[in-house]
Amino acid sequence: MNPATLRLLNQQLITPQFSDTSELVSYMGAIQAQEYRMMRWAVAMRTKKPSHKAFKKAFDEGKIIRIHLMRGTWQLIAAEDYWMMIDLCASKVKAITNGWLCSNGIIIPDEEIRRVSDILAQTAADKGSATKEDFVQALEERDIQMNDHLLSYHLRMAEISGILCSGELLPMKATYSLASAKVKLNAKMDKDEALSRITHKYFQSRQPATLEDFMWWSGLNISDCRKGIALLGDKIHLVRYKGRDFYLTDDCRTRGFRKGKFILIPPYDEYLISYKSRDMVLPSEHRHRAHNNSGIFQPVIAYDGKICGNWTPFKNKCHATFFTDNFSEEDTITSWQIYQKFLDD
Repeated sequence: MNPATLRLLNQQLITPQFSDTSELVSYMGAIQAQEYRMMRWAVAMRTKKPSHKAFKKAFDEGKIIRIHLMRGTWQLIAAEDYWMMIDLCASKVKAITNGWLCSNGIIIPDEEIRRVSDILAQTAADKGSATKEDFVQALEERDIQMNDHLLSYHLRMAEISGILCSGELLPMKATYSLASAKVKLNAKMDKDEALSRITHKYFQSRQPATLEDFMWWSGLNISDCRKGIALLGDKIHLVRYKGRDFYLTDDCRTRGFRKGKFILIPPYDEYLISYKSRDMVLPSEHRHRAHNNSGIFQPVIAYDGKICGNWTPFKNKCHATFFTDNFSEEDTITSWQIYQKFLDD
């Protein structure tokens, strides 16, 4: 078993199978969207024809939703999974958010949460797609003064309560829409069905991965993660590799790998952040070049699945540095041209 090869294939980073961006997001279950501009490339580079316009269209139409979910961080999810993911993750995210509030010495009375949520919902309904500035103005009109930090907490709680979700895609700033107007309400899903669904989505798109990887990514407790795996039955099996137990699904992609390809990976990408242990593709001595201990991730370059360098996304020309092998910027020109074509589309 070659973990790097399998992950490239199943994460759709080599010979991608999807043309539709929302179908790709649904397949992945969730895609980290911490960096607002680069989340678009994180999705597009996993499709057959990377297109900025295609991503924007799916985002604006509400087929792709950006919301705080697993680990309390920004994620992209498919609209069809929105209400399921809210139900599955809400209690955990609320606990994380309340922990942040307590650690910062902030106490928000329930009455304030309800009042502010009503104002946020009404503003989003009136605007269709509201910015933080719109919310600040609406609050000030009601004599409520709120700094950006506190507003972010209220927005996060409104998101995880299913009140607000992402609005129109703007170049540099997030917007919010009323979730009930943006996302079709599906029939409530049984928890076991939801666990089975998100477990399969994770392992089919990140395999090979461990139980610990799944726990880290999903933010679910160990009993729920084990139950999700058990619910898959004979659709998933264990493979022992270098002293670790990895899970593979029976529909694991094993063909289509092409050697010698450089991939320009955005910061916070699923290729690294999906796993608690990243040493299968990232040499431990170079870990600091990809992310620090505070959870800040950098844009990285992969060669045949191994992380080997860094690149700078927002430049007029290719700028790459390498910390393994004898590569040069010239080696990444083809990949850079694909990225530039995506930006120009």
